[in-house]
Amino acid sequence: MSVVYLSTAYLAPVSYYKAMCRYDTVVVEAYSHYVKQSYRNRCTIASAGGLLPLSIPVERTREGKPFTRDMRISRHDNWQHIHWNAIASAYGSAPFFDYFCDDLRPFYERSCAGKFLLDYNTALQETVCRLLGIAPNVTFSDSYLTVGENIADLREAIHPKRPPVEALLPRPYYQVFSMKWGFLPEISIIDLLFNMGNEALLVLYDR
Repeated sequence: MSVVYLSTAYLAPVSYYKAMCRYDTVVVEAYSHYVKQSYRNRCTIASAGGLLPLSIPVERTREGKPFTRDMRISRHDNWQHIHWNAIASAYGSAPFFDYFCDDLRPFYERSCAGKFLLDYNTALQETVCRLLGIAPNVTFSDSYLTVGENIADLREAIHPKRPPVEALLPRPYYQVFSMKWGFLPEISIIDLLFNMGNEALLVLYDR
């Protein structure tokens, strides 16, 4: 049985979801120390102005180096309104935006201030997986994970500040702004969902 270790992620890039489809078991690391400027609390979408990063403001619940599972969503920002407006502006003309937007909009309308980032990401990821039509076997660590045989450790490999994992980059698919920016491979899964709909599976399972 093949296993992959992943960090929690906010609307993770397509490569993250390709990994979820490629391995028998996905273990999400909850006990790593929280790292700033990672996909744990940020995603990147394609907008008319180019790549647009979106970040969830977070706050720690204890001093020192907090675990990822201890991070809460900040109460001091209007990020949900900002993020949804950016998503709707970027993908409003995408072929499948109207088909899926009602499933995702509630995550930007119900207050989640003070809730744990891990819980928010997990609920959003479960919804995205359902819309994609995939059902990965996902579990969560109950202590910091060590790497063993037949385990792929991608916890820090899929990261906005690091080179992409070449084996997980998606083949080119239709994107709203491809005529302007060319194909952008390492952006949020919602780009694939809104642009390709059910055919997203062909991209996710393509090796």
